[in-house]
Amino acid sequence: MQNVQGNTAPPAKSSHRLAGISSMVGTTIEWYDFFIYGAAAALIFNRLFFPNLDPLTGVLAAFATYAVGFIGRPLGGIVFGHFGDKIGRKSMLLVTLMLMGIPTVMIGLLPTFETIGYWATVCLIILRFIQGMAMGGEWGGAVLMAVEHAPAGKKGFWGSLPQASTGGGLLLASVALGLVSMLPEEALFSWGWRLPFLASIILLAVGWYIRVKVPESPDFEKVKAQTETIKVPAKQVFKNHPKQLITIILSRAAENAWFYLASTFALAYTTTQLNIPRQDILFATICGAAVIMVITPIFGHLSDKVGQKNMFRFGLCVLALYSYPFFAMLNTKDPVLVWTAIVIGIGVVFPLMYAPQSQLFSRQFPAEIRYSGISISVQFAGVLGGGLAPLIATKLLSIGDGSPNLIIAYISGFAVIAIIASSFLKPDQIERKAKAFSSEEIKSS
Repeated sequence: MQNVQGNTAPPAKSSHRLAGISSMVGTTIEWYDFFIYGAAAALIFNRLFFPNLDPLTGVLAAFATYAVGFIGRPLGGIVFGHFGDKIGRKSMLLVTLMLMGIPTVMIGLLPTFETIGYWATVCLIILRFIQGMAMGGEWGGAVLMAVEHAPAGKKGFWGSLPQASTGGGLLLASVALGLVSMLPEEALFSWGWRLPFLASIILLAVGWYIRVKVPESPDFEKVKAQTETIKVPAKQVFKNHPKQLITIILSRAAENAWFYLASTFALAYTTTQLNIPRQDILFATICGAAVIMVITPIFGHLSDKVGQKNMFRFGLCVLALYSYPFFAMLNTKDPVLVWTAIVIGIGVVFPLMYAPQSQLFSRQFPAEIRYSGISISVQFAGVLGGGLAPLIATKLLSIGDGSPNLIIAYISGFAVIAIIASSFLKPDQIERKAKAFSSEEIKSS
């Protein structure tokens, strides 16, 4: 079969706008569903589903159910990546939207430990696993629809739009939980916590309406027109592209771990360990999420100028340097410094690494296995990084007698590994042009 190595198929006129915006809106809804669970795990679920445990152990147990979603993500990446490469990107995005939204609504209807005992926890784990599978298939399809529709030279910008949806989802989830947190505590823990989950039914309808209007990816249409097809795309990824697979996993794990430390673990750490009011932390998270939405497309546009790989590696360097100041500012308990730490951590440090990923990771694989390639690699990175990060951080906090020093060493070490691994990613077009120019200079001299 002919290899389709670049994002070369010509997109239909203006279809990239519809694809980019719909990817952003649809993925915002899916991230809302995913994040509302994380926020509830940090602040509420320990009392509802693990009432017999002490507060720290209860949070640890709640984060364990949270991590189950990340365990499901590689399986979702394999399954939906396979059908995304065989059937199409668009149809898989509609399926994953349903698989994310329905379990979210069902969590809102779930009886708690007080009603059905440990069966409540079992049901919670099953629903979270389904959520994880859906998100595992969602990301690859969303970024490919944006990148593969986008014109040359602007793929970094349009590919950053679904990345910006992370901020939108986190913003919606934080606002929803912040509003219900204003209820009296008895009302919050009896019925108020259910409202953000039940609200997903409205978002689900909006997401479906938007996504059904988007045309299929032009790169996939070109692949579909080929006479030969790959029977098992995932097999080709593992067999012929192990270097790209391992490189992306190790490169991306640090960014993923950082985001969930700054957005999810920080909620639990500041409220239970530092006794900072819950509303203050939720407000800071909301502000950070709003900054993500604004700054991610800006960084995406900038990545088209300086190169996606260059920006990604710069962001990893910033992460390695910022982890200590982040916890130092939190530990002051000063409202302004705490707010600053979270807003910078979520809204600036994270997008530096996240904005360029769509185009950077997509070009590591040929189009006929691209959905499988980026989904599998990115979702395994999610398990290694984000899924375990709050759990590991909580345990390290316990080992360190409440000191975050071990957590700082953990995330800084992750960043250093990612910096080394990312050097093996395919170079940016900008780098290739620079190298070609240097070669011509040498020859002419």
